[in-house]
Amino acid sequence: MSTRTTVLWVPDWPVVAATTVDEVAAHLPAAVHDGQRVTAVSALARVEGVRRGMRRRQAQGCCPELVLLPADDARDVRLFEPVASAAETVVAGIEVVRAGLLLLPAGGASRYHGSEDVLAERLVDAVADLSGHECAVGTADGLLAAVVAARTGAVVPPGRSPAFLAERGVVELVHAAVTEEAVRDVTDLVDLLHRLGLRTLGQLAALPPTDVHARFGRLGTWAQTLARGDDERPPARRRPEADLEVATELDPPLDRVDTATFAGRRLAEDLHALLVHRSVTCGRLQIAARTDDGTDLVRTWRTDLGGFGGLTPQRITDRIRWQLESWLSSTAVATARGRAQDAPDRVRAARARALRSRSQDPWALDDLPVDPWPDDDTRAVTLVRLAVTALDVAPAGAEQGRLWGGPSGGDLRAHRALDRVQGIVGGQGVLTATLQGGRGVRDQVHLRPWGEEPAPARAADLPWPGRLPDPAPATVLTEPVPVDVRDATGRPVLLDVRVGMRGEPATVRWPQDGA
Repeated sequence: MSTRTTVLWVPDWPVVAATTVDEVAAHLPAAVHDGQRVTAVSALARVEGVRRGMRRRQAQGCCPELVLLPADDARDVRLFEPVASAAETVVAGIEVVRAGLLLLPAGGASRYHGSEDVLAERLVDAVADLSGHECAVGTADGLLAAVVAARTGAVVPPGRSPAFLAERGVVELVHAAVTEEAVRDVTDLVDLLHRLGLRTLGQLAALPPTDVHARFGRLGTWAQTLARGDDERPPARRRPEADLEVATELDPPLDRVDTATFAGRRLAEDLHALLVHRSVTCGRLQIAARTDDGTDLVRTWRTDLGGFGGLTPQRITDRIRWQLESWLSSTAVATARGRAQDAPDRVRAARARALRSRSQDPWALDDLPVDPWPDDDTRAVTLVRLAVTALDVAPAGAEQGRLWGGPSGGDLRAHRALDRVQGIVGGQGVLTATLQGGRGVRDQVHLRPWGEEPAPARAADLPWPGRLPDPAPATVLTEPVPVDVRDATGRPVLLDVRVGMRGEPATVRWPQDGA
C-alpha cells in the first residue's frame, strides 16, 4: 500500500555541516570521512572524480586540493535542527529520517496549502529564510520514489511511482537507508543483485515476493517493497498496539548535555525493557523535553529499517543525545538573541521609570546600567522534563531470525549482561576494543568503557610510516621467532641499515617446534 509522501532533502548535508563548523571556503572541494572511507562528498569534489566509499589516499589522488573533514553524527544532527524547525513552520508532524532528510505527511499539508507544488515552494522558502540552507522537495507514492524525486527534481503524479522507479538502478535503494550500518547492508545487497543480473528496480519489483524473501530475507523484502513504490509501514486504519512512553522529571533542572544524556540513557533502557517485555517493536521514536520556561520541544525519529531487530538501548541513547545537543545549543542561541533584541526596550522602560522617580532621586539616571538585566542574555536553557515515546508499535517477530545476533536476541542478551556487569563493577570495569592509529597491531588497539564513544588517543587515518601493510597478520607472536629468508641462490637475505635489503627474497623457512 502506498501513500503520498513528501521528502525534504538538503544535498550533501554532512559536508555542509562540517564545512560550516570548520569555516571551509565555499570554492574548495570537500568530503567527510570516518577514518576509513569517504562517507559524503560535495558537488565540487564529485566533479573532480571523488566518490563515496573511496579510501583517503584514493580520494586525494583524484583531487589533491580536497579538504577532508571528520565524520560526526552529533554535529550533523545539531546543525540540522534549524532546518527541521523551519520545515515545521509549514508542516506539522515531521519525521527525521537522518540528518539532511525529512519525511513529511503530504496529503493534509498539500490540501491545506492548495497543491503539492505550493507546499514544496513554501518549504523551500521557509528553510532558506529561517536556516540559510538550500533544500529540495519531492512528493510521490512511497518513500523511495519521494526520495528519488527530491534528488532529481522530478514531479511524480499519483499512481506513477512504479513506472518512475522501474528504469532506475537498484543503487537508488541506498538513499532510503537510515544509518551508516544500514547503508552498508543495503550496499552489500545492491552488489549481490548486480552479480545476479538484477540491475534495475523494475526487475527487482517483477520478482515473486515469496522468492525474494526466501533468497534475500528481510532486507530483500524491504527493498522490493520500496521498488514497487509502496511503503514498508503503510498508514494503519486502527492502532493494534498503544504507544509506550517513559518519562522523568529532572530535579534539579539540567542544562548540560552529558548530565541530560545520562538521564536519557536510563529512559532508553526502560523503554527497551518495555518493548522486549511486551515482545513488540516500534517504527518511530518521539523525544520530548520541557524547558524551565514551559516550552515543549518535540522531535520524531524514524528507526533503522522500520525498527525490526535494530533498536537497542545504545541506539536510542544516541538519538536522545544528538537531539539534546541540538536543542540545548540552538534553543540557547535563540533565547539569547531574543533577549538581546528586547534589551533596548527594557533599557527604555527602565529609564522611563527613573525619569518618573527623578524627583525623589536626582541621581537615578546616572546610576542606571546600560542593560538592567545583563545576565538574562547569557542564561542557559534548562530542561525540567524528558520523555521518550515508542510510536508505530507492532508485534515483534515479523522477520525470520538469524542464526546468531540481530533479531535472534543474542546481541540484546549480551548487551543487557554487559550493562548489568558494568553497573556492578563500575564504568571502567567493562572495556571494549576499537581501532586507533599505530604502527604495530597491538598499538592499534584502543580500549574504551562499554557504552561510551570517546575519541581514540591516536587518529587511525594518519599515515603512520613503518606500520604493517594490509592485510593484518592472523597471528601475532608474544615472543619473536627467528625466520630464515634466502634468495634464489640459497644465500641468506640480510637487512642493512644504510644499504637496505641485500638480495631478493625467494624462500622463507619458519622453524617448527623442536626444529
